[in-house]
Amino acid sequence: MPTYTYRCPSNGHTAEVKHSMADSLANWGELCEVTGNEPGETPPESPVERVMQGFQILKAKPESMPGCPTPGQCGCIGRQ
Repeated sequence: MPTYTYRCPSNGHTAEVKHSMADSLANWGELCEVTGNEPGETPPESPVERVMQGFQILKAKPESMPGCPTPGQCGCIGRQ
């Protein structure tokens, strides 16, 4: 499962959680429930936002992709 970082603008806290790509957390209460933390003075309904993090894109050469007719026409990246 991927790890996501969430931030609560109301209190400035961030937390890392693991969940499927199809899931997302909407508020501080949900984030606290998943992490096992107490909400403290922050209202549970306070919204949270997923923090975008950098990632690496791996580029495949067309010859390594069976059935790739022409680079760029099938969604592959082509030769780099």
